[in-house]
Order: sequence, then C-alpha cells, then structure tokens
Amino acid sequence: MNILALSGSLRRDSINSAFCRATAVLAPPNVRVQVYSGLGEVPLFNPDLESSPPPAVTLLRTAIRDTDAVVIASPEYAHGISGVMKNALDWLVSSEPTVRKPVALVNTAPRAHHAHDALREILTTMSVDIVGSASVTVPLLGTWTTEVEMVSSPQVSRTIRDMVAALALHIEGRDASGASFPL
Repeated sequence: MNILALSGSLRRDSINSAFCRATAVLAPPNVRVQVYSGLGEVPLFNPDLESSPPPAVTLLRTAIRDTDAVVIASPEYAHGISGVMKNALDWLVSSEPTVRKPVALVNTAPRAHHAHDALREILTTMSVDIVGSASVTVPLLGTWTTEVEMVSSPQVSRTIRDMVAALALHIEGRDASGASFPL
C-alpha cells in the first residue's frame, strides 16, 4: 500500500513537514509513505497551461495518480491555507486521479481551524474522499516540533500509527471494526 504525504509548508523546520516524515518512519512494513518534496517547484497556477502542464505539475499529478491515499498536513497563514498548498490544489482540481482519492487531513495546531476548515471545503469540492477516521488534530506546536521528537513521543507516535491504520483500513474497504463496506 502506498501513501503520499504532502506538507503545505516550504519552511525547513516545518512542523507539518516533520509530521509527514514521522509518518513515513512510523508506517508499518506493509505501508510505504512517500513524503512529496516538489511542491515548491510547482509554478503558479495558470489555466492556460492545463492542456500542456509544466513538468513539476505532471510529476505532482503522477504522484497522486500512483498512490493509494494522501496525507495532507498544512499550516494556517493569516487564517487561510498556505499559498503552496492552495497552488498545488488548483493544479489538481481538474485532475481525474484526485476524484475519490482517500485523503487524511492533519491539523498540527488546533487553534488553526480556519485553514483546516477551508482545506476540507476545497477538497470536498474536488470530490476527494476525506477519511474522517484517519483525519487528526494533533497539538504539536511548542511541544513536539521535530520528526525525532514526534517519533519518540508515545502519544504522537500512537496518533500517527492509528491514522495510518485507519487510512489503510479505509483503502482496503473496511471500517475500524474490520467489517467490510462497499467501495
């Protein structure tokens, strides 16, 4: 099973990026989590380029197409979604592989609900499958800010493992009890 992790921050010491990396470290052996590092290379959205997208956009779309699910961890800037995440989503909005793609939303700062709510709205509009049982709010700011701290924390590592397990169950067409549901 393959999961793509997207951080909406380009900051070197980003908590959201650290969360994505910790997710890759803590994933069970049957789940591969790839942390996508190319969002900073994606040019500003231009609808005139949709028919022949720039290479960085093609790479992003291919990564989304070739994965079973996506984890999105994105900060809030001025009560909004980060520019890099909004730009990536604008390029993906007309991309067929995003439709019904399972997505786990991660909020690493509970007080930052504006961007989280807006991100949920945008993704719903894009017809992705937001997996509620795998979407988490984890208060990391000021406590666990690095990948090492997150992996070392029993509380945070358990949250990450539970998130990945819930996403894997959803991908397999089962709920948290293990019962099957129609896909």
